[in-house]
Amino acid sequence: MQIFLVDDDADDRALFEEAFENVRALSTDLTIFEDGVSLLEYLRQPENDLPHIIFLDLNMPMKSGVDCLREIRQDKRLRDVSVAIYSTSNSARDIEDTFSGGANVYIHKPSSFDQLKKTLSHVLKLNWQFHLSGMNKETFFLNV
Repeated sequence: MQIFLVDDDADDRALFEEAFENVRALSTDLTIFEDGVSLLEYLRQPENDLPHIIFLDLNMPMKSGVDCLREIRQDKRLRDVSVAIYSTSNSARDIEDTFSGGANVYIHKPSSFDQLKKTLSHVLKLNWQFHLSGMNKETFFLNV
């Protein structure tokens, strides 16, 4: 399973990577992008493999997470990639915008390392096909 993280905050990236290393399955790899522009450049190269899940921060310079989500969902090749919004924001507007924009799940960045590990473990074990078939607003905001 190929996992992408897109986050402009170096501390958040390091914490995510450390938590990921603690919970990852043997056949799971993490690729990190520092901004939405580099993510989309990578995804648009037809020779590059697509990820199974993209953890996408919302508040980034150059190209926001909402802009990235919109471009991913408009691209025929990318539209089936699972996108987990991963943000410090828990505003109703951000949740609504990303739900209607086609994100698969919304994760408020956990406040502790243990909670982050628990959240990542849960997301990596999700049966995405089942989760997507029953997706609604009540299941969109992930609360582990």
